[in-house]
Amino acid sequence: MDTAELLARCNFGDDNELALGVSGGADSTAMALLAAEAGRSFTVWHVHHGLRDASDAEAESVEKLAASLGMPFELRRLELTDGPDLEATAREARYAALPADVCVAHTADDRAETVLLNLLRGAGLAGMATPFSRVRRPIIGLRRAETRALCEFAGVSVVDDPMNDDPRFARVVVRNQLMPAAADALGRDPVPLLNRHADLVADALIVIQDAAAALDATDTAALRAAPRAVASEALRQWLMAETGNRLAVDAASISRVMDVVDGTARATEVEGGFRVARTAGRLRTEPPPGR
Repeated sequence: MDTAELLARCNFGDDNELALGVSGGADSTAMALLAAEAGRSFTVWHVHHGLRDASDAEAESVEKLAASLGMPFELRRLELTDGPDLEATAREARYAALPADVCVAHTADDRAETVLLNLLRGAGLAGMATPFSRVRRPIIGLRRAETRALCEFAGVSVVDDPMNDDPRFARVVVRNQLMPAAADALGRDPVPLLNRHADLVADALIVIQDAAAALDATDTAALRAAPRAVASEALRQWLMAETGNRLAVDAASISRVMDVVDGTARATEVEGGFRVARTAGRLRTEPPPGR
């Protein structure tokens, strides 16, 4: 297998020391193998979610991987319980437990699924661009089939998380049903198309964000005078700052706030139970009761 060709499509940056988030699955295991192949120094970080009986064995497997590569290992334990919004809850808890500059093993397939998922959620331009700015994603240029093939080539066993096939999670439905249906309908692999679309939107979003940064998102007159895309981006950034929500505010929330800007509504509710109201041509947010 041509690991040099795979490495040419990776970006581990220039840091002397890396933090790699490794679950034990094929993607994150391949990321660790490629970082080692590139001669990089790194620490393997593993989060034990406490959700399944197999979690202990998975942690031991990742620790052995780190030892085989001659790299230090860090384990973080969580005490999560199954329930509503488990996927989002686990993701937030996992990122909180990992270093801020952690490298995670999202692939081009993951990005394509995120584009489609955000489209269906009405996440707007930011969702389409999938900037993935929270953490580092060095193997985003690789395909999922390539990471699994690399692990097989290296003779390294990997973990198969049953949550990846649990239809309770929207991403699993997108991955296992919508993406194959799109491939059948188009007669071609949709992953490169969706990644190309995300790149194009990301380029356009830079221009819009620059214009939005110069706009006072609380000034309704300025918002009305600006192009809708610029006003929407200014509101999105303002709402994220006001509510503390690191996820993109959806298009429906922005549309409701624009009704307040236009004067067709006096107030509206957005992310996290926050209320947006207008007084004397200025917007303000009001926290949910008890906060």
